[in-house]
Amino acid sequence: MGEDRDNPLGEYLKARRALVSPAQVGLPGGPNRRVSGLRREEVALLAGISADYYLRLERGRDANPSAQVLEALARVLQLDDVERDYLLGLTAPRPRTRPRRRPERVPARVHDLLASIGVPAFVEGRTYDVLASNALAVAFSPRLQPGRNRLRDLLLDPEEQAFQSDWAAAADAFIATFRGSVGDSTNDARVIEIVGELSVASERFRAAWARHDVRALDGGATTVHHPLLGDLQILRDKLPIGDVILVVYYAEEGSESAEKLTLLGSLAAPSAATPRAGTASSDAGGAVTPAGSPAEG
Repeated sequence: MGEDRDNPLGEYLKARRALVSPAQVGLPGGPNRRVSGLRREEVALLAGISADYYLRLERGRDANPSAQVLEALARVLQLDDVERDYLLGLTAPRPRTRPRRRPERVPARVHDLLASIGVPAFVEGRTYDVLASNALAVAFSPRLQPGRNRLRDLLLDPEEQAFQSDWAAAADAFIATFRGSVGDSTNDARVIEIVGELSVASERFRAAWARHDVRALDGGATTVHHPLLGDLQILRDKLPIGDVILVVYYAEEGSESAEKLTLLGSLAAPSAATPRAGTASSDAGGAVTPAGSPAEG
């Protein structure tokens, strides 16, 4: 996966110090610097710790620094609140054996919600696998069918790249929230599969993953280019429900994009009562569920 899974703290510190220039922390740069970003001894000096101790942290020889030390390092590395919390989480006590991860299942009530809600909505897992969606979501983007992976499509599918008005920004944000979502679970089989594939197939993923960017899993606004409706200004909310996330797309009331979403609903209506071929079926209410996937409460 391109990183030392036994030393997540050291890998994170190394990646983040490479992104901070001497000028950002009030140090002279000079033409003869042989490293990008800050040197180890500079980080140590600014954090008020010895250079030897910082070297031990970065090389994984001390995995239990105090919160005070971590707070100082977060300040020097100019981490925001999300990145700081991620740093602190890398040193949290871990069980000797990791519990087996339960299969991600969509509660029955969420399937009912997907079928009745009048906007594009779908359910994703922690690694951005689409677990369920309604007919409006599939009309909004065919890549929102169950069985697809949103991060993989964003980085490797030309149609999804054209769908995004600012693909580069969207890709970097997705990769950063992916890292925030999986945390230090880089030995999870599904995480290994996705990171391994994208590390080989996507140069952008390799570069962003190496930076160790982290972002919170939240909503926001985006612009997409729908092949039938043109540009849409979309708001999105991400709502945790148990082990999964409900994602809802909508537009500002009274806006042109809201009118286009209403039109999209009328275009999607005929297919809402027709079962889908392949691995998914669409019930009369418009919820799309993978074949053989239980809708459990």
